[in-house]
Amino acid sequence: VQLQASGGGLVQAGGSLRLSCAVSGFTLDEHPIGWFRQAPGKEREGVSIFDSILGRTYYAESVKGRFTISKDNAKNMVWLQMNSLNLEDTGVYYCAASSRDLLFHDEYVPTIYEYDYWGRGTQVTVSS
Repeated sequence: VQLQASGGGLVQAGGSLRLSCAVSGFTLDEHPIGWFRQAPGKEREGVSIFDSILGRTYYAESVKGRFTISKDNAKNMVWLQMNSLNLEDTGVYYCAASSRDLLFHDEYVPTIYEYDYWGRGTQVTVSS
């Protein structure tokens, strides 16, 4: 399985970026796939992830209403559209996938231990 993220960069607060993840060796609708991020000095956290069982989508509270995840199963691509970026969105963004059947219940919070496949991160820097 290979995950290749791209699209990061430097953007002013209030701006937008679109991250892309090219996937190979993994079927997008069979298991969870999405995005994590790691800010300087902080733990890696789930940002937005597709659920494969209930058809739900997880969004971290801090990005709800601003970020949108999408995918194209035929093209094996996953995207993260990020709007209204703020300084707290700065970090390295990772595309990640799981081989597990994870249940995205109402209180589900993704952890890095559930995700087996990771791409190299792409840096997102938001400036004031």
